[in-house]
Amino acid sequence: MQTRKKYILLTFLASWLLLFFFGGDQLRRFAFFSGRKAEARRSWPRWTDRSLLKIFADPEELQRDGDPSLLSPRERRAAWLSVYRSSRCRMETCFNLSRCERHGFKVFTYPQERGQPVSETYGKILSSIERSRYHTLKPEEACLFILSIDTLDRDHLSGQYVQNVDEKIRGFPLWNGGRNHLIFNLYSGTWPSYTGELGFDTGQAILAKASFDTRSFRPGFDVSIPLFPKEHPQRGGDRGWLYQESVPPKKKYLLVFKGKRYLTGIGSGTRNALHHIHNGKDIISLTTCKHGKDWEKHKDTRCDKDNVDYERFDYQELLHNSTFCIVPRGRRLGSFRFLEALQAACIPVLLSDGWELPFAEAIDWGKAAVVGSERLLLQIPSAVRCIHPERVLALQQQTQFLWDSYFSSVDKIVHTTLEIIKDRLSPHRSRSRFLWNVLPGGLLVLPDFSTHLGDFPFYYLHHGYSPSKKFTAFIRVVSQAGSLSQPILRLIQAVSGSQYCAQIVVLWSCEKPPPPSGKWPQTSVPLTIIQGRRKLSDRFFPFGAIQTDAVLSLDEDTSLSTSEVDFAFSVWCSFPERIVGFPTQSHFWDAEQGRWGYTSKWTNELSIVLTAAAFYHRYYHSLFTEYLPAGLRELVDGLAACEDILMNVLVAAVTKLPPIKVTQRKQHKEGVAQQAECSDGAAGTPPPGQRSPSAPHPAAAREEGTDGSRRLSQRQDCLNQLADWFGYMPLVSSQLRLDPVLFKDQVSVLRKKYPSLEKP
Repeated sequence: MQTRKKYILLTFLASWLLLFFFGGDQLRRFAFFSGRKAEARRSWPRWTDRSLLKIFADPEELQRDGDPSLLSPRERRAAWLSVYRSSRCRMETCFNLSRCERHGFKVFTYPQERGQPVSETYGKILSSIERSRYHTLKPEEACLFILSIDTLDRDHLSGQYVQNVDEKIRGFPLWNGGRNHLIFNLYSGTWPSYTGELGFDTGQAILAKASFDTRSFRPGFDVSIPLFPKEHPQRGGDRGWLYQESVPPKKKYLLVFKGKRYLTGIGSGTRNALHHIHNGKDIISLTTCKHGKDWEKHKDTRCDKDNVDYERFDYQELLHNSTFCIVPRGRRLGSFRFLEALQAACIPVLLSDGWELPFAEAIDWGKAAVVGSERLLLQIPSAVRCIHPERVLALQQQTQFLWDSYFSSVDKIVHTTLEIIKDRLSPHRSRSRFLWNVLPGGLLVLPDFSTHLGDFPFYYLHHGYSPSKKFTAFIRVVSQAGSLSQPILRLIQAVSGSQYCAQIVVLWSCEKPPPPSGKWPQTSVPLTIIQGRRKLSDRFFPFGAIQTDAVLSLDEDTSLSTSEVDFAFSVWCSFPERIVGFPTQSHFWDAEQGRWGYTSKWTNELSIVLTAAAFYHRYYHSLFTEYLPAGLRELVDGLAACEDILMNVLVAAVTKLPPIKVTQRKQHKEGVAQQAECSDGAAGTPPPGQRSPSAPHPAAAREEGTDGSRRLSQRQDCLNQLADWFGYMPLVSSQLRLDPVLFKDQVSVLRKKYPSLEKP
């Protein structure tokens, strides 16, 4: 019994000894756990791999991320919600969709109030809306409303800050708590916190805002737009900097930044740390302390050296010669250098945590930019070095596409905003993300035409689609009602004889009624007569009678053979996005006159294929009628011989490619056609000598000199007005003409597919 007690005592003592030696350290840590946990919260985190990871910044520098007096994230969120009470707005809850059902998507801009000036930038935005096809002067037709009050700059320290906006908008009878309103803003908040508040209650209005914070952004309702300077062009805009000779994509510098370094306040943390990645070789990161009036008061030990290095490099030169450009946040999340990098084909490396990227609802920024984290700045150099050259070139190409499609002008920024909102109204007829991110871009693809990629002329190569193997001959006629002229009879017979012709549609553009059906020639294909409105723009109206992808546009006195039509159609099937035809003209820059010139002389270049005899895709009828504003169509109706120029300009603006000329048996001559039967001065019907290009009429030969010069003058006026509206000259010149294989070769005629093309 005593022995048993002894063993029990020894076992108990041994257990206490084991607990003391192996568990005592853990017990001591547990006793002081709460104190050390609180201390850990206050100190900078310690890396577990300190021996492997070199620290380049002092803990004090890393901790000094902003002013201590700045609001915390929770306080900033509360401040936002106090101003924007409708933070949960969606199109279904804060937008009256019924206003858009009757008249479609129409936009009304409030009339300008007396004594209420607007900034130059806001004036451009209002002008862009008024130039769009959605603008209406009638508020009862409007689906969306735009304030005339300048809300772009809501920094109360700015000279363009508008006072008492709340009081003003409450007096608008259409305000309705902001419902169905769109508010544009570029600068919000002020020193020192730069919160997103606008200084007035926006109610249920949609915000189109730069430097949007993801926490305050309302997905599917608000629109994030880029920050752009007041010098940003109204329309057109400069092209991107990536040219064919700049391939391969490797440049002098890998990664660059040159900008201001905020010594204190919000945004200072990231920019203060940028000097750590500078190596003076292929990575250039330059900052200057010279910012603001009091910069010398906050001057640190690096400022003098940074200021000297900053002046050694030119910013534009760095943009031109760098592959990647760092785009850090400034005082606000966005900055001007974002668009500058896009235009320069310098791939943006974004360091702005929480920034809702511009138009991210539609644009896939992963194809054009590198989105980094401010906390992982030191990993950026190694990350961009790992990107393969093929990927670099793809990113650069996408920057150029996005710049040209959505950001190069105020017009494009505003129109992209409107199109995104319009797509939300009818999700079943909205553009897919694919359409926004490939040529020709979302602005030039109309979902009202179709949502199937195979119905557009741009995506055949992408998805293996092909256009229909038939075409519709579309003939514009202005002959007298009593009888049909011989040229049109021969034309109908030649076109109907083509194996690819599906139907013939005749647009009767004269006041007198068309001949009865018995007067028209018998054809092997259906022949449909459409009574036009006697407007030149009717030629490109999307008539429902046109069912094929290909349209052969013809004048009534065009002379073509069946072989010419067959060959031209076979060429068009290989280039369905372009205009393919016979008679051509060209444009040039007249340095003496300081304007664009137009010539019908035979030259070694062409840029216009006249629609008197040309193939194109039927989608361009919808684009001509629905995409272009009414003002341009009125220009066509007012200036004779302008409609074919506008169609060529439109297709060139979409494709960035020239038209294609094919072989013609008889050389087309631009002349003057007489229209005595329709010369009664009716609206839309041009007087003699002002028709679209056609063969000369014998009775008009005496007037060809005078009327020909007047025709040339009108075409030049038309060309210059179109260049002014687009903001640049979209036409592209070419030196290419396509002939059949074996054309005029010294071989047997039996071996040639189109031998009749060689007959005089």
